[in-house]
Amino acid sequence: MADFDPETVPIRPAATVMLIDDRPDLQVYMLQRNANTVFAGGMWVFPGGAVDHQDDASYYKDIATHRTDAEASELMALPTGGLAYYMAAIRETFEEAGILLALHAEDESPLVISPEDTPRFNNYRDMLNAGEIELKTILENENLLADVGQMHYVARWITPLGSPRRFDARFFIARIPSNQIPQHDDNELVNSAWLTPHHILERIDREEMVLMTVTARMIRSLALFKSASQVIESAAQNLSDQRARVDSKTGKITMPGEPGYDDGLTDVETGWVRLRPAP
Repeated sequence: MADFDPETVPIRPAATVMLIDDRPDLQVYMLQRNANTVFAGGMWVFPGGAVDHQDDASYYKDIATHRTDAEASELMALPTGGLAYYMAAIRETFEEAGILLALHAEDESPLVISPEDTPRFNNYRDMLNAGEIELKTILENENLLADVGQMHYVARWITPLGSPRRFDARFFIARIPSNQIPQHDDNELVNSAWLTPHHILERIDREEMVLMTVTARMIRSLALFKSASQVIESAAQNLSDQRARVDSKTGKITMPGEPGYDDGLTDVETGWVRLRPAP
């Protein structure tokens, strides 16, 4: 029996990022969570986590570029505060994968972390994970702008009733900067890999990888594309939301046009996806 009241579990706002690249085929960067973590222990995930106070849009109005809070909020159908999700996604990507989606403020060129700079940025990352510094301070110290424009909002999933932790998670997608190398934090995350969507789905079928159902669903959507450029082109179009259903026979999340969708259940998973090849 559960030792909590499912009806009282708060739904926390959260953000997660699918980092993709052509290597040379389309691949996505996956992280494996420590088996001892409370949430999703041992599972393979994208970088992500809860939105917190330091992600507030007002913190970043002068050091976030290529997307205002009003623009972000409109894309996400929110009255205000949409930029906080983007900033949470940038922060979590740096914390968990060591990738900082930022530009040099003087000319808006992509951030380059040279071998000489690596120890300094690793220290920033450690301090950020320890709660000893905020992302805003790192950006200001390094004269950087948060590159909100290269991230595209592609999905929303709300954890079903019954879980001890519930999130209203917004999913983003971004092409990894060519001059940065990802690395899991070796604490909360214990493994990482670049994998093709099809390879991930094969490993799921062989029970070699365990993913949350919504993570697997996003991989299935990604598998419809042939290249990272094609993915970004589609994501940038901000296509309409497609409501997810659950196939009553297989239990898999399905989208319009897929087997089991027409008779699918609508009260199991709550989610919308925009990521799909353009017609």
